[in-house]
Amino acid sequence: MNIISLLQNIDNSILLYIKNNMHGQIMDKAMVIITSLGNGGVIWIIIAVLLMINKKYRKIGFMALCALILSTILGEGILKHVVQRIRPSADIPAINMLIAKPLSYSFPSGHAASSFAAAGVLSKYLKKYAPGFLGLASLIALSRLYLYVHYPTDVLAGIILGLICSEIIIYIFNKMFFIKRYCRRDVKNEYGTF
Repeated sequence: MNIISLLQNIDNSILLYIKNNMHGQIMDKAMVIITSLGNGGVIWIIIAVLLMINKKYRKIGFMALCALILSTILGEGILKHVVQRIRPSADIPAINMLIAKPLSYSFPSGHAASSFAAAGVLSKYLKKYAPGFLGLASLIALSRLYLYVHYPTDVLAGIILGLICSEIIIYIFNKMFFIKRYCRRDVKNEYGTF
């Protein structure tokens, strides 16, 4: 058995476990609502915009939005079209779908990538609320498995991609801030205080 077959078997076993042990009327409704919060990154865009309205948190909101955009470009724009993995709902058509079948490819999970990209930035700078941001991101990621639109490896890849995107954006913004501060200090040293 090769590694791809092994991963596929693990993926299928996890989805089957969720289907047999977690499904119920309340969970069905809750997971549909939770997954809709991640549609198009809507909940993270709302949080980022609310932060950008306040001057004190503007940079954090902008960084979260940039991480969200980067994860979308890399995940939805590039990786999905390179890997072209079929969704579990297409592989196993007998499953009763609770949401409309997504038309795009499965790997990586865009919901997981965008959620963890934004949550990664927000958790870094708003540490007090980190459990809430990461908890929401995790619930959105879980909802994709529950609703049978992603394999666990899709979601795991999305989480990793999202966290990498958040770190890239944090690094870029910290470098830009350092260069801006360094240049300002050099200008003051050379020309005096304005």
